[in-house]
Amino acid sequence: MNKYKVCVYAICKDEEKFVERWVNSMKEADEIYVLDTGSTDNTVKELRKRNVNVEVKKIEPWRFDVARNKSLELVPLDTDICVCTDLDEVFEKGWRNKLENAWNIKTTRARYNYNWSFDENGKPAVNFYIEKIHDRNNYKWTHPVHEVLTYIGNENESFITFDNITLNHYPDRMKSRGSYLPLLELSVKEDPSDDRNMHYLGREYMYYGKWNECIDTLIKHLNLPKATWKDERAASMRFIARSYKNLGRFEEAKMWLNKAIEEAPYLRDAYVERALLEYQLGNYIEVEKYCHDALRITSHQKTYINEVFSWDYTIYDLLSISLFYQNRLKESLIYSDMAITMNPKDDRLIKNNEIIRNQILVMSK
Repeated sequence: MNKYKVCVYAICKDEEKFVERWVNSMKEADEIYVLDTGSTDNTVKELRKRNVNVEVKKIEPWRFDVARNKSLELVPLDTDICVCTDLDEVFEKGWRNKLENAWNIKTTRARYNYNWSFDENGKPAVNFYIEKIHDRNNYKWTHPVHEVLTYIGNENESFITFDNITLNHYPDRMKSRGSYLPLLELSVKEDPSDDRNMHYLGREYMYYGKWNECIDTLIKHLNLPKATWKDERAASMRFIARSYKNLGRFEEAKMWLNKAIEEAPYLRDAYVERALLEYQLGNYIEVEKYCHDALRITSHQKTYINEVFSWDYTIYDLLSISLFYQNRLKESLIYSDMAITMNPKDDRLIKNNEIIRNQILVMSK
Protein backbone atom coordinates (compact mmCIF):
# COMPACT_ATOMS: atom_id res chain seq x y z
CA MET A 1 0.00 0.00 0.00
CA ASN A 2 1.33 3.46 -0.89
CA LYS A 3 2.25 5.69 2.03
CA TYR A 4 1.73 9.01 0.28
CA LYS A 5 -0.39 10.54 -2.45
CA VAL A 6 1.98 11.37 -5.32
CA CYS A 7 1.00 13.58 -8.25
CA VAL A 8 2.97 14.58 -11.33
CA TYR A 9 2.33 17.97 -12.93
CA ALA A 10 3.66 19.62 -16.08
CA ILE A 11 3.19 22.29 -18.72
CA CYS A 12 3.29 21.56 -22.44
CA LYS A 13 2.68 22.83 -25.94
CA ASP A 14 2.80 20.79 -29.17
CA GLU A 15 4.52 17.75 -27.66
CA GLU A 16 2.38 14.97 -29.12
CA LYS A 17 5.41 12.87 -30.02
CA PHE A 18 6.56 12.69 -26.39
CA VAL A 19 3.20 11.86 -24.77
CA GLU A 20 3.29 8.05 -24.74
CA ARG A 21 6.86 7.80 -23.47
CA TRP A 22 6.30 10.47 -20.82
CA VAL A 23 3.05 9.03 -19.47
CA ASN A 24 4.57 5.54 -19.28
CA SER A 25 7.38 7.01 -17.19
CA MET A 26 5.12 9.07 -14.92
CA LYS A 27 2.31 6.56 -14.36
CA GLU A 28 3.88 5.32 -11.13
CA ALA A 29 2.23 8.43 -9.64
CA ASP A 30 -1.37 8.34 -8.41
CA GLU A 31 -2.46 11.12 -10.76
CA ILE A 32 -0.97 13.22 -13.57
CA TYR A 33 -1.95 16.83 -14.28
CA VAL A 34 -0.97 18.88 -17.34
CA LEU A 35 -1.56 22.50 -18.30
CA ASP A 36 -1.53 22.73 -22.09
CA THR A 37 -0.70 26.28 -23.13
CA GLY A 38 -2.09 26.16 -26.65
CA SER A 39 -1.12 23.06 -28.59
CA THR A 40 -2.11 22.92 -32.26
CA ASP A 41 -1.31 19.21 -32.64
CA ASN A 42 -2.88 16.18 -30.90
CA THR A 43 -1.09 16.62 -27.57
CA VAL A 44 -4.27 17.19 -25.55
CA LYS A 45 -6.14 14.32 -27.23
CA GLU A 46 -3.26 11.90 -26.66
CA LEU A 47 -2.88 12.90 -23.01
CA ARG A 48 -6.58 12.52 -22.26
CA LYS A 49 -6.64 9.15 -24.05
CA ARG A 50 -4.13 8.04 -21.39
CA ASN A 51 -6.24 9.34 -18.48
CA VAL A 52 -4.12 12.41 -17.85
CA ASN A 53 -5.98 15.36 -16.30
CA VAL A 54 -5.54 18.21 -18.81
CA GLU A 55 -6.55 21.85 -18.73
CA VAL A 56 -5.98 24.13 -21.73
CA LYS A 57 -5.09 27.75 -21.03
CA LYS A 58 -3.03 30.28 -22.96
CA ILE A 59 -0.69 32.38 -20.83
CA GLU A 60 -0.50 35.93 -22.20
CA PRO A 61 1.95 37.53 -21.91
CA TRP A 62 3.97 34.33 -21.77
CA ARG A 63 5.94 33.62 -18.58
CA PHE A 64 7.22 30.22 -17.47
CA ASP A 65 6.63 30.93 -13.78
CA VAL A 66 2.98 31.83 -14.33
CA ALA A 67 2.46 28.68 -16.40
CA ARG A 68 4.15 26.49 -13.78
CA ASN A 69 2.04 27.97 -10.99
CA LYS A 70 -1.15 27.47 -13.01
CA SER A 71 -0.19 23.83 -13.53
CA LEU A 72 0.54 23.41 -9.82
CA GLU A 73 -2.92 24.79 -9.04
CA LEU A 74 -4.38 21.77 -10.86
CA VAL A 75 -2.84 19.42 -8.27
CA PRO A 76 -5.26 18.56 -5.41
CA LEU A 77 -4.48 20.15 -2.05
CA ASP A 78 -4.47 16.76 -0.30
CA THR A 79 -1.43 15.66 -2.38
CA ASP A 80 1.59 14.75 -0.25
CA ILE A 81 4.31 14.81 -2.93
CA CYS A 82 4.31 16.91 -6.11
CA VAL A 83 6.60 15.91 -8.99
CA CYS A 84 7.20 18.58 -11.64
CA THR A 85 8.58 17.34 -14.95
CA ASP A 86 8.46 18.22 -18.65
CA LEU A 87 7.21 15.98 -21.42
CA ASP A 88 10.71 15.52 -22.84
CA GLU A 89 11.87 13.95 -19.57
CA VAL A 90 11.76 10.30 -18.48
CA PHE A 91 12.18 8.78 -15.02
CA GLU A 92 14.02 5.51 -14.70
CA LYS A 93 11.67 2.83 -13.36
CA GLY A 94 11.02 2.45 -9.64
CA TRP A 95 11.29 6.13 -8.78
CA ARG A 96 8.08 6.28 -6.79
CA ASN A 97 8.96 3.52 -4.30
CA LYS A 98 12.41 4.99 -3.70
CA LEU A 99 10.85 8.40 -3.14
CA GLU A 100 8.21 7.15 -0.72
CA ASN A 101 10.61 4.98 1.27
CA ALA A 102 12.77 8.00 2.16
CA TRP A 103 10.13 10.74 2.39
CA ASN A 104 8.78 11.63 5.86
CA ILE A 105 6.29 14.12 7.27
CA LYS A 106 9.02 16.73 7.76
CA THR A 107 10.39 16.48 4.20
CA THR A 108 9.59 19.44 1.97
CA ARG A 109 11.73 18.78 -1.11
CA ALA A 110 13.80 16.15 -2.92
CA ARG A 111 17.08 16.51 -4.79
CA TYR A 112 17.75 13.81 -7.38
CA ASN A 113 19.90 12.80 -10.34
CA TYR A 114 19.36 14.57 -13.68
CA ASN A 115 20.96 13.63 -16.98
CA TRP A 116 20.49 16.82 -18.99
CA SER A 117 22.20 15.51 -22.13
CA PHE A 118 23.80 12.39 -23.58
CA ASP A 119 26.72 11.88 -25.92
CA GLU A 120 26.44 10.06 -29.26
CA ASN A 121 27.18 6.78 -27.48
CA GLY A 122 24.22 7.21 -25.14
CA LYS A 123 26.31 8.02 -22.07
CA PRO A 124 25.39 10.96 -19.82
CA ALA A 125 27.28 14.06 -20.96
CA VAL A 126 25.92 16.67 -18.53
CA ASN A 127 24.72 15.42 -15.17
CA PHE A 128 23.68 17.30 -12.04
CA TYR A 129 21.13 17.35 -9.22
CA ILE A 130 17.66 18.77 -9.83
CA GLU A 131 15.12 19.75 -7.17
CA LYS A 132 11.59 19.72 -8.61
CA ILE A 133 9.92 17.26 -6.25
CA HIS A 134 8.26 19.03 -3.34
CA ASP A 135 5.36 19.10 -0.90
CA ARG A 136 2.07 20.60 -2.04
CA ASN A 137 1.63 23.79 -0.05
CA ASN A 138 5.00 25.42 0.60
CA TYR A 139 6.27 26.36 -2.86
CA LYS A 140 5.68 28.66 -5.80
CA TRP A 141 7.52 29.23 -9.07
CA THR A 142 9.31 32.54 -9.65
CA HIS A 143 11.06 34.30 -12.58
CA PRO A 144 9.71 34.65 -16.14
CA VAL A 145 12.27 32.16 -17.55
CA HIS A 146 14.74 29.73 -15.99
CA GLU A 147 12.06 29.65 -13.34
CA VAL A 148 12.93 28.38 -9.88
CA LEU A 149 10.92 26.64 -7.21
CA THR A 150 10.81 29.08 -4.29
CA TYR A 151 10.09 28.01 -0.72
CA ILE A 152 7.32 30.03 0.98
CA GLY A 153 6.82 27.88 4.09
CA ASN A 154 7.12 29.04 7.70
CA GLU A 155 9.40 26.25 8.92
CA ASN A 156 12.89 25.42 7.67
CA GLU A 157 13.08 23.76 4.28
CA SER A 158 13.96 20.06 4.60
CA PHE A 159 15.72 18.25 1.73
CA ILE A 160 16.30 14.59 0.90
CA THR A 161 18.98 13.77 -1.68
CA PHE A 162 18.65 10.73 -3.95
CA ASP A 163 21.41 9.28 -6.10
CA ASN A 164 19.19 6.34 -7.08
CA ILE A 165 16.35 8.39 -8.61
CA THR A 166 17.27 9.48 -12.12
CA LEU A 167 15.40 11.71 -14.55
CA ASN A 168 16.65 11.67 -18.15
CA HIS A 169 16.22 14.60 -20.54
CA TYR A 170 15.67 13.99 -24.26
CA PRO A 171 14.94 17.46 -25.68
CA ASP A 172 13.42 18.42 -28.97
CA ARG A 173 16.37 20.16 -30.63
CA MET A 174 14.04 21.78 -33.16
CA LYS A 175 12.18 23.81 -30.54
CA SER A 176 12.95 27.52 -30.54
CA ARG A 177 14.38 29.24 -27.48
CA GLY A 178 13.64 32.62 -29.05
CA SER A 179 11.57 33.76 -26.07
CA TYR A 180 14.43 33.27 -23.61
CA LEU A 181 16.37 36.48 -24.26
CA PRO A 182 13.47 38.95 -23.83
CA LEU A 183 12.21 37.01 -20.80
CA LEU A 184 15.67 37.07 -19.22
CA GLU A 185 15.90 40.80 -19.86
CA LEU A 186 12.50 41.14 -18.16
CA SER A 187 13.60 38.96 -15.25
CA VAL A 188 16.70 41.08 -14.62
CA LYS A 189 14.61 44.25 -14.92
CA GLU A 190 12.18 42.88 -12.30
CA ASP A 191 14.98 41.89 -9.92
CA PRO A 192 18.38 43.39 -10.84
CA SER A 193 19.89 42.01 -7.64
CA ASP A 194 19.23 38.38 -8.62
CA ASP A 195 22.63 36.88 -9.41
CA ARG A 196 21.33 33.73 -11.06
CA ASN A 197 19.34 35.41 -13.81
CA MET A 198 22.01 38.07 -14.36
CA HIS A 199 24.39 35.20 -15.09
CA TYR A 200 21.85 33.54 -17.38
CA LEU A 201 21.24 36.80 -19.24
CA GLY A 202 24.96 37.26 -19.86
CA ARG A 203 25.20 33.67 -21.06
CA GLU A 204 22.23 34.21 -23.40
CA TYR A 205 23.92 37.26 -24.92
CA MET A 206 26.92 35.01 -25.56
CA TYR A 207 24.72 32.44 -27.33
CA TYR A 208 23.46 35.24 -29.59
CA GLY A 209 26.97 36.47 -30.34
CA LYS A 210 26.34 39.75 -28.53
CA TRP A 211 29.88 39.82 -27.18
CA ASN A 212 29.97 43.30 -25.63
CA GLU A 213 26.55 42.86 -24.00
CA CYS A 214 27.74 39.53 -22.61
CA ILE A 215 30.87 41.09 -21.13
CA ASP A 216 29.02 44.02 -19.56
CA THR A 217 26.27 41.83 -18.10
CA LEU A 218 28.58 39.21 -16.64
CA ILE A 219 30.78 41.85 -15.03
CA LYS A 220 27.58 43.11 -13.39
CA HIS A 221 26.94 39.55 -12.23
CA LEU A 222 30.38 39.29 -10.66
CA ASN A 223 29.82 42.55 -8.77
CA LEU A 224 26.49 41.53 -7.25
CA PRO A 225 26.62 40.92 -3.46
CA LYS A 226 24.68 37.66 -3.91
CA ALA A 227 27.09 36.30 -6.54
CA THR A 228 29.09 34.12 -4.16
CA TRP A 229 28.90 30.65 -5.77
CA LYS A 230 32.40 30.13 -7.08
CA ASP A 231 31.41 27.65 -9.80
CA GLU A 232 29.00 30.13 -11.37
CA ARG A 233 31.39 33.05 -10.91
CA ALA A 234 34.09 31.07 -12.72
CA ALA A 235 31.61 30.31 -15.52
CA SER A 236 30.88 34.03 -15.92
CA MET A 237 34.62 34.65 -16.19
CA ARG A 238 34.95 31.94 -18.82
CA PHE A 239 32.08 33.39 -20.85
CA ILE A 240 33.68 36.84 -20.68
CA ALA A 241 36.88 35.22 -21.96
CA ARG A 242 34.96 33.55 -24.83
CA SER A 243 33.52 36.91 -25.79
CA TYR A 244 36.95 38.55 -25.83
CA LYS A 245 38.27 35.63 -27.89
CA ASN A 246 35.53 36.17 -30.46
CA LEU A 247 36.40 39.86 -30.52
CA GLY A 248 39.99 38.91 -31.30
CA ARG A 249 41.23 40.29 -27.97
CA PHE A 250 43.23 37.25 -26.95
CA GLU A 251 45.27 38.72 -24.08
CA GLU A 252 42.09 39.82 -22.33
CA ALA A 253 40.63 36.35 -22.95
CA LYS A 254 43.69 34.81 -21.27
CA MET A 255 43.38 37.23 -18.35
CA TRP A 256 39.76 36.24 -17.70
CA LEU A 257 40.53 32.53 -17.99
CA ASN A 258 43.29 33.00 -15.43
CA LYS A 259 40.72 34.67 -13.16
CA ALA A 260 38.38 31.70 -13.65
CA ILE A 261 41.14 29.26 -12.74
CA GLU A 262 41.93 31.25 -9.61
CA GLU A 263 38.24 31.48 -8.67
CA ALA A 264 37.54 27.73 -8.96
CA PRO A 265 40.82 25.80 -9.30
CA TYR A 266 38.96 22.55 -8.57
CA LEU A 267 37.04 22.72 -11.88
CA ARG A 268 38.49 21.50 -15.16
CA ASP A 269 36.57 23.90 -17.38
CA ALA A 270 38.78 26.99 -17.33
CA TYR A 271 41.94 24.93 -17.85
CA VAL A 272 40.39 23.25 -20.90
CA GLU A 273 39.13 26.55 -22.31
CA ARG A 274 42.63 27.96 -21.90
CA ALA A 275 44.03 24.91 -23.73
CA LEU A 276 41.52 25.45 -26.54
CA LEU A 277 42.51 29.10 -26.79
CA GLU A 278 46.22 28.27 -26.89
CA TYR A 279 45.48 25.65 -29.56
CA GLN A 280 43.74 28.30 -31.66
CA LEU A 281 46.87 30.46 -31.29
CA GLY A 282 49.21 27.58 -32.14
CA ASN A 283 50.92 27.57 -28.73
CA TYR A 284 51.29 23.80 -28.39
CA ILE A 285 53.50 23.75 -25.30
CA GLU A 286 50.85 25.81 -23.49
CA VAL A 287 48.13 23.47 -24.76
CA GLU A 288 49.97 20.55 -23.21
CA LYS A 289 50.42 22.38 -19.91
CA TYR A 290 46.75 23.30 -19.45
CA CYS A 291 45.53 19.87 -20.53
CA HIS A 292 47.67 18.22 -17.87
CA ASP A 293 46.47 20.75 -15.32
CA ALA A 294 42.90 19.74 -16.17
CA LEU A 295 43.64 16.01 -15.93
CA ARG A 296 44.91 16.44 -12.37
CA ILE A 297 41.31 17.17 -11.42
CA THR A 298 39.53 13.83 -11.12
CA SER A 299 36.42 14.87 -9.15
CA HIS A 300 33.46 15.77 -11.35
CA GLN A 301 31.30 18.39 -9.63
CA LYS A 302 27.60 17.56 -9.92
CA THR A 303 26.22 20.90 -11.10
CA TYR A 304 24.79 22.30 -14.31
CA ILE A 305 27.98 24.38 -14.74
CA ASN A 306 29.92 21.39 -16.11
CA GLU A 307 31.11 21.65 -19.71
CA VAL A 308 30.93 18.51 -21.85
CA PHE A 309 34.36 19.20 -23.35
CA SER A 310 35.99 19.00 -19.93
CA TRP A 311 35.12 15.33 -19.48
CA ASP A 312 34.87 13.86 -22.96
CA TYR A 313 37.65 13.06 -25.45
CA THR A 314 38.63 16.72 -25.98
CA ILE A 315 41.60 16.86 -23.59
CA TYR A 316 43.17 13.73 -25.08
CA ASP A 317 42.56 15.02 -28.60
CA LEU A 318 44.26 18.33 -27.78
CA LEU A 319 47.19 16.55 -26.16
CA SER A 320 47.61 14.26 -29.16
CA ILE A 321 47.66 17.15 -31.63
CA SER A 322 49.92 19.38 -29.54
CA LEU A 323 52.43 16.53 -29.03
CA PHE A 324 52.33 15.70 -32.75
CA TYR A 325 53.36 19.24 -33.62
CA GLN A 326 56.14 18.97 -31.06
CA ASN A 327 57.30 15.84 -32.93
CA ARG A 328 56.65 13.64 -29.89
CA LEU A 329 54.87 11.03 -31.97
CA LYS A 330 54.73 8.05 -29.62
CA GLU A 331 53.22 10.18 -26.84
CA SER A 332 50.85 11.68 -29.39
CA LEU A 333 49.66 8.21 -30.38
CA ILE A 334 48.92 7.26 -26.77
CA TYR A 335 46.54 10.19 -26.36
CA SER A 336 45.05 9.67 -29.82
CA ASP A 337 44.18 6.09 -28.85
CA MET A 338 42.59 7.36 -25.64
CA ALA A 339 40.48 9.90 -27.53
CA ILE A 340 39.24 7.21 -29.92
CA THR A 341 38.39 4.90 -27.02
CA MET A 342 36.08 7.63 -25.71
CA ASN A 343 34.65 8.53 -29.12
CA PRO A 344 35.18 5.55 -31.44
CA LYS A 345 32.95 6.78 -34.30
CA ASP A 346 34.68 10.11 -34.92
CA ASP A 347 36.20 10.07 -38.43
CA ARG A 348 38.56 12.95 -37.72
CA LEU A 349 40.03 11.20 -34.67
CA ILE A 350 40.48 8.00 -36.67
CA LYS A 351 42.19 9.82 -39.56
CA ASN A 352 44.49 11.67 -37.14
CA ASN A 353 45.40 8.36 -35.57
CA GLU A 354 46.34 6.94 -38.99
CA ILE A 355 48.49 10.00 -39.75
CA ILE A 356 50.37 9.62 -36.47
CA ARG A 357 50.94 5.89 -37.02
CA ASN A 358 52.17 6.47 -40.58
CA GLN A 359 54.51 9.20 -39.41
CA ILE A 360 55.94 6.89 -36.75
CA LEU A 361 56.57 4.25 -39.45
CA VAL A 362 58.32 6.78 -41.67
CA MET A 363 60.50 7.99 -38.81
CA SER A 364 61.44 4.42 -37.84
CA LYS A 365 62.82 3.59 -41.31
